[in-house]
Amino acid sequence: MNRKTIRTIIFLALFSLIGIVATQIFWVKNAYNLQEDQFNDRVHVALTNVTHDLLDIHKDESELINPVKQVSSNYYTVMINDTVNPYLLETLLRNEFVKRNINIDFEYVIYDCFTDSIVFGDYISLGENEKDNIQSKSFNMKWDKDGHYFGIFFPSKESYIISKMGIWVFSSSIILLIMVFFAYTINVILKQKKLSETKNDFINNITHEFKTPISTISLSADVLLQKDIINQPERLANYANIIKAENDRLKNQVDKVLQLATLNKSKLKLEDENIDLHELITNSITSFGLIIREKEGEISSHLKATNYTIFGDKIHITNTLHNLIDNAIKYSNNNPKVEIETHDHNGFIEISVKDNGIGIPKDSQKQIFDKFYRTPTGNIHDIKGFGLGLNYVKTIVEAYSGTVKLISKENEGSTFVIKLPLSRE
Repeated sequence: MNRKTIRTIIFLALFSLIGIVATQIFWVKNAYNLQEDQFNDRVHVALTNVTHDLLDIHKDESELINPVKQVSSNYYTVMINDTVNPYLLETLLRNEFVKRNINIDFEYVIYDCFTDSIVFGDYISLGENEKDNIQSKSFNMKWDKDGHYFGIFFPSKESYIISKMGIWVFSSSIILLIMVFFAYTINVILKQKKLSETKNDFINNITHEFKTPISTISLSADVLLQKDIINQPERLANYANIIKAENDRLKNQVDKVLQLATLNKSKLKLEDENIDLHELITNSITSFGLIIREKEGEISSHLKATNYTIFGDKIHITNTLHNLIDNAIKYSNNNPKVEIETHDHNGFIEISVKDNGIGIPKDSQKQIFDKFYRTPTGNIHDIKGFGLGLNYVKTIVEAYSGTVKLISKENEGSTFVIKLPLSRE
């Protein structure tokens, strides 16, 4: 699946999901508004009936026109002709709310126009903080001083309405799960795409690396099969050496691939012995002497650490250094200059390998330690390797509770810094 197809699929899926979410929000909002309108209508009818009941009880034949007023979303005031007994009011309110299926906590207050004050206020099934909020809201009301009122406040109106929207809450939860699953799926697709590209790059590189020595061995073998080759001992020895060199090259490449089997920390077997890191660094520099001279470069060392003996696996630590030095040489175009330094660092020894090479682009630096990853160069295989070296370095260093970091700028070289503990716990 190519990049364009994946982008099209993601775009269409995202567009569809946005449409579903927008539609759901529209219907949930409409459903909430409908539930709120129904609630307001039931409250309005209930409070109107309460005022009529009060008029009947007081045998008041006057007519109150539109006595109920909604001050805010959850606060209502009701005009009455005279003062009212608070317990009578509470009983009427309870009965009317139950009759209208308004099963919600409420607060009521009574305003007396004669004293211009709230003469009674009570709350039902509410916490102190909510009570304070209601009382404050009631006292700050601008009451009409020519009349008597009582006020009703519903502190949990919003949650009450939402509780009545069970199917909408359920469907919204399902859509939220779909969004999470969609995001996870997209993440998996992108990771699989990246893995596929990395795998293809690895296969291209390994095919190229194996093809060259195999072709050379095949050509040399054809020469050795010639009848008169036995009469040319120098030529015979030359092609035999070519076959041996290419065979060693193949063996080294296979060994690097087989390192994959040892990179699992749970299966990684590490031998323990005292290692003189300065001696190991010196020997590593010597082993790269021929390669660096062929490239007309140099390797220098500045071994400043005073404590340089660690407890670890000499083969793996040696391979770690060789990988760093090999990369420093490979990724330097001309006249590579490699500098190796050691420093003491709070119970650790710090080893830095610096080069003057091509550097690593910023967007590749986070992935440079991933298995099989190589900085993208298209289909060019001028720099040999399988993308295993730095992953191997990171795995070995972390197996010893150490750290590895990269400092690099494109076209200005790279520095790899590893820190290893002097004592292994």
